[in-house]
Amino acid sequence: MKRFTLFFFVLTFVGAGLLRAQDFSQLTAQCAGNAGDVMYLKDFAVKLDAGTPGGAPPTARYALLLNKSIVYRFSICTAPNSDGEAVLQLFDMNTLLGSTFITTTGKDYPSFDFKCQKTGVYHVFISFKEGKAGEGVGIMSYVKKL
Repeated sequence: MKRFTLFFFVLTFVGAGLLRAQDFSQLTAQCAGNAGDVMYLKDFAVKLDAGTPGGAPPTARYALLLNKSIVYRFSICTAPNSDGEAVLQLFDMNTLLGSTFITTTGKDYPSFDFKCQKTGVYHVFISFKEGKAGEGVGIMSYVKKL
């Protein structure tokens, strides 16, 4: 009986992990498909808890190498069960180069294109508006060579 109980618990945890991976793979495929006529390069799957009131919102950070004279498209998709709306931002050091949310206008965009002017390390930040909890996927795609 103990072996059956142990097997049941292991199966439950492994099954839950596989379902979560399947959810992210479906969201990734959907988001990549919505990016347009581009070549998929990389995805950034995130699951963030809600932030504390008055504190900085939880943020996932990814470093990546981008090449000069390439146009990249960065897309973001929020999982349906999320409390918050996902926002993807691209930085070069401390300089914001692009975002799916424009704070001055309050407008959301599903993606933005970035024309890389120099080869180097850039950083993708993904967070959720108002520090809410959420799950989402960011997609980096190749658009064209300049």
